[in-house]
Amino acid sequence: MFTFMFATGIENSTPTIRQGRERVDEMEKCRFYERWRTDFELVQDLGVHFLRYGPPIHKTWLGDGRYDWAFADETFADLKAKDILPIVDLCHFGVPDWVGNFQNPDFPTLFEHYARDFAMRYPWIQLFTPINEMFICATFSARWGWWNEQLSSDTAFVTALKHIVKANVLAMRAILEVRPDAIFIQSESSEYFHADSPEAVGRAERFNSERFLSLDLNYGHDVDAHTYRYLLENGMTAEEYSFFLESHLRRHCVMGTDYYQTNEHRVWADGTTSGSGEVFGYDEITRQYFNRYRLPVMHTETNISEGPNGDEAVYWLWKEWANVLRIRNDGPS
Repeated sequence: MFTFMFATGIENSTPTIRQGRERVDEMEKCRFYERWRTDFELVQDLGVHFLRYGPPIHKTWLGDGRYDWAFADETFADLKAKDILPIVDLCHFGVPDWVGNFQNPDFPTLFEHYARDFAMRYPWIQLFTPINEMFICATFSARWGWWNEQLSSDTAFVTALKHIVKANVLAMRAILEVRPDAIFIQSESSEYFHADSPEAVGRAERFNSERFLSLDLNYGHDVDAHTYRYLLENGMTAEEYSFFLESHLRRHCVMGTDYYQTNEHRVWADGTTSGSGEVFGYDEITRQYFNRYRLPVMHTETNISEGPNGDEAVYWLWKEWANVLRIRNDGPS
């Protein structure tokens, strides 16, 4: 187990919008397909030895058991030659057109096959994020209706979440069959919901329970009675819930926590939310997640846009670094 790593990343997110008619390929938007050699050289020049990176899923995974590995072969071979260890991001917010979206009940088993075949092709890779930000993926796809299935209901959200997390668990099992010492760095958004008024406390408490759902299921952590009833009322069966409780993969995991200015929310009395900006900050919210799961922690994502002063992004990174140091130095509470 690594005790410290400083990593950067190249986002391979590929959600669909406009009822699946348009795909937002972040690698294409940032010209990675043209400039990947330069990007890898810059990582090497920075002296960074860990890179969060994965192949574009919609270009690589052509069908169940069917792949185009050409681009992945070339890029991973270059990383290996440069002695840059990848944290492989297998699914980042989107699936290939032939899979459909996260409402597809076949997705977990199909993704299990993809993860196993990837691990068999690249047996030298040890670090994985099978599915990125499972809570955000389900929320944006099936609760807020922005991506992929573009649905907005509790039933659609629970359906997406149970499929996504089951796919993640099955992928971890499959990878471990090939690479028993694999380590899973589960990049997940760390959230908090602040009540605007006494009338909003109940809704904020509900949201603050639900923010843990993806990791609760992934790590087999029993939810509270209210949340369990919410899951059952919106499409999860007792048998499906038991599957998660009986998956014992925590010892292979690092809890990755992502934090942006948008991760804290203000909850109004009618249940609507808006961004609150940074109120608690990364240290306090990550401590809440750590106290729940007691797993090694990695701050896996953060950034902020450069502003008029030209130093906003640098200052934000310094502030996140200070928060990480505080968590490390204070130790478990």
